[in-house]
Amino acid sequence: MDLEKFRNDVFEMTEKLSKNLNENDVSKLNYVRQQLIGMYKKNLVKINHSILELICASTLISRGYAVEVEKEVTDILVCDIFAKKGDGNTIIEIETGFTPPEHAMDTIDYFSARIMSKIARYSQHCSKFSLATPVVGILPISKIFLLPPNARKKENVQKIKDLCDRYYKNPPIKYDDILNAHLHSIFLINIDKGFAKELDPQGYVDLTNSLLDRSEVNY
Repeated sequence: MDLEKFRNDVFEMTEKLSKNLNENDVSKLNYVRQQLIGMYKKNLVKINHSILELICASTLISRGYAVEVEKEVTDILVCDIFAKKGDGNTIIEIETGFTPPEHAMDTIDYFSARIMSKIARYSQHCSKFSLATPVVGILPISKIFLLPPNARKKENVQKIKDLCDRYYKNPPIKYDDILNAHLHSIFLINIDKGFAKELDPQGYVDLTNSLLDRSEVNY
């Protein structure tokens, strides 16, 4: 653990992001930075993920949200970003595409199941749920989440549950959580330039559809 390097990196990114914030909002971003430094001291976060959280936090702060990172939403769920504005709240989960070595032979299925499980689990705890990823990555978004719950076919919901059940058993993903899950948007994070662009799910799927088809992701 290199606390000095971590502090230098998050201070540098915070300073960069602060240039696009109102003066009154800079303290909100500094609060997030201090949260991350405190968690790093406890070995709970790493620098690459923390930088992504700072960029997403800055985007939400600029829109009037109060932001916390690594917040517990249940006894077993900790979200990357939790933001409140008025009576509404937003959760953002950041995905970098990493898969553990034990899934080297089923990377796409494992990653797809992880994305689906996050949408199902986290979206029930917020007004708006979003995923975020660096611009170098592609998220396999199931087309079922582009439809309202009453338009989702039972067999398609079950197909997603069957895939999730291969990887998530304790606890399993509930059928109704998949049926009622909602995905508000996807944030594409440009790390080098320090900003995040928000896309609606349909726009994101349209953007990545041809690449996903070549990978034969058909869930």
